[in-house]
Amino acid sequence: MTKKIFVSMLVIGIVCVLAMPVVNASPKYVGVSKCKMCHKMEKYGNSYGVWENSLHAKAFETLGTEKAKENGKKHGIDDPQKSEKCLKCHVTGYDAPADAKAESYSMEEGVTCEACHGPGSDYKSMKIMKDREAAIANGLIVGDKETCLNCHIPEGNDFYVEFDYEKFYEKIKHEIPEE
Repeated sequence: MTKKIFVSMLVIGIVCVLAMPVVNASPKYVGVSKCKMCHKMEKYGNSYGVWENSLHAKAFETLGTEKAKENGKKHGIDDPQKSEKCLKCHVTGYDAPADAKAESYSMEEGVTCEACHGPGSDYKSMKIMKDREAAIANGLIVGDKETCLNCHIPEGNDFYVEFDYEKFYEKIKHEIPEE
């Protein structure tokens, strides 16, 4: 009888483990197209429009300019759009492993929402985003000056502009209007 109970419990245990939902071990970068669905609306502050009209949206494209290519040559870089030295700041999530990027992710989008707010796969749903605490619990980062300073650094950057957080934040802030 003991053997039957043991086998039964083992089978039940295996069934329970197999029936468990698969949970992402780590959140994925989903790209701005997933944020755009809601954040292009005025009632949510049109964060997408703010981003779309910012230099962040053109960060990858900028690396393809002749000026960027000339600068790259000075630093031994043949193509800035293919160099880790450039892409780590000009493309959100560039240095993340491939399995941390959803199919909707595109490096051509440049510096996206997820550069400041973290990979969005676990907090992007409207159900979660309506509850700020739930969004934060699911990985939403509230970016700050330290977040910006991950890339806005003068070392190795001939195009560096003195970084004044308050001044630059005014260009990218995107507050959600009170209801």
